[in-house]
Amino acid sequence: MTHPSYPTIRLMPKADARAIRHGFPWVYANELMTDRRTRALAPGSVAVLESADRQPMGLVAVTPESKIIARMLDRDPQAVIDEDWFAARIARALAHRDRIYDAPFYRLVHAEADGLPGVIIDRFGDVAVVQPNAAWADARADLLVAALARVAGVTTVVLNGTGRARALEGLPEETRVALGTAPDAPIPVPMNGATYMADVMGGQKTGLFFDQRPNHAFAASLSRGARVLDVFSHVGGFSLAALANGADSALAVDGSAPALDLAAQGAAASGVADRFQTRQGDAFDTLTALADEGQTFDVVICDPPAFAPSKKALEAGLRAYERVAKLAAPLVAEGGYLGLCSCSHAADLTKFRNASARGIGKAGRRGTIVHTGFAGPDHPLLPQLAESGYLKAVFFRL
Repeated sequence: MTHPSYPTIRLMPKADARAIRHGFPWVYANELMTDRRTRALAPGSVAVLESADRQPMGLVAVTPESKIIARMLDRDPQAVIDEDWFAARIARALAHRDRIYDAPFYRLVHAEADGLPGVIIDRFGDVAVVQPNAAWADARADLLVAALARVAGVTTVVLNGTGRARALEGLPEETRVALGTAPDAPIPVPMNGATYMADVMGGQKTGLFFDQRPNHAFAASLSRGARVLDVFSHVGGFSLAALANGADSALAVDGSAPALDLAAQGAAASGVADRFQTRQGDAFDTLTALADEGQTFDVVICDPPAFAPSKKALEAGLRAYERVAKLAAPLVAEGGYLGLCSCSHAADLTKFRNASARGIGKAGRRGTIVHTGFAGPDHPLLPQLAESGYLKAVFFRL
C-alpha cells in the first residue's frame, strides 16, 4: 500500500518534547506552532508531529479547536491508519482481556492506555458498545467497526455518541447501530457470581460499569450474613454481588427508576430477589430518611457520579463527597463497613480520602481504612497520564 502523505505540525521550541518521547500522549494547544495551515486542518485529521528541530516524533490526530490539539496515534511516522492498524491495536487489547477473564464481558479498549486515544469499547458477549469520543475515531468509525468485528468476532456494534468528551471535540450526540441489529432486551452479564442486566441502547454510558468489578468483589467479601445498603446503585452493582456472596439482605437506592428496574431483573436472574429491595429517590434525601427511621446496616456502599469532573469543580465536589460520608456514617452498625467511591479524576486519592474521613468525623464516628480499591485490570492505566486513574474506592471500618 502506498503511504499517504500526511501534513506536518511542529512543536514550539519551549514545548516538552521529552515528555512526549517518554510516552505522554497529548499535545496541548499552547505547545504547538499553529499557523493558518494547522488551523485549517479538519478535526480528526492525521498529521506527522515534529519536534521544534524538525525531527519526526510520530503520527498524531489533530483537533485544531480543542485544548488537546493533538493525540499520539503511532510512534512510527510512516504508519498507515487503516483497518489493519485498528485490528492490530484491538488484537493486542483482546489478548490481555482473554488472559484475565473467562467470559467475554469486559472493557475491551480503554482509550489511550490501549493505544486508541479517546476510544472506549465495552464488550457484552457478541455485542460491543463503542464510544468514539475523539474526532479522529469518529471520522474512521467504519474502519474501527470492521476491525472490531474481524478481531473480536462480535456480531453487533453499537456506536454510543453521548457524553461530555464528544462536545469538547465538537462532535454531535448520537447513538446508532453500526453492525448487526440492536438488542431488543437488556443483556445478561455474569460478574462476581451475580447476573447483571445491561441496557446497551438506553442505559447510562455503555450500559454497565465494568470498572468497579474488583471493588464489588471486595465489598461482597465483607457481606456474608450482612445487611447491605447500596447507594447510587445504578443496576445493583454492589448489592447483587453482595447477595450472590451470601448477604442476608440488600437495599439498592438510586434516582433512576429504569436503573432500579434493571437491578430488580438482575436480582431475579441471580436467584436472590427474595433478599433484595429497591428504593427510588435522591440519595442525600434517602440517606437522611433512613437515619430518621433508625435503620442501620453492616455494610454501606456509596458510589456517586463524578462530583468533581474538572479542576474547576474540585472544591464543590470534595464538599459533596464529605457530605455523602457524613450522611452515610450514622447508618453503619458498630464494627460495620463503609465503602466510599469516587470516579472524579480531578479529586486524587489523598483529597478524596481526606474528604471522606472528614465527613465520617463530622458524623461523630471514627474509622480505620481497611482497603483501597481501583478500577479493574481491563481499565489499564497509562503511567504518563494520571487522568486515566480516575476510580478510587476506600473502605472504612467504623
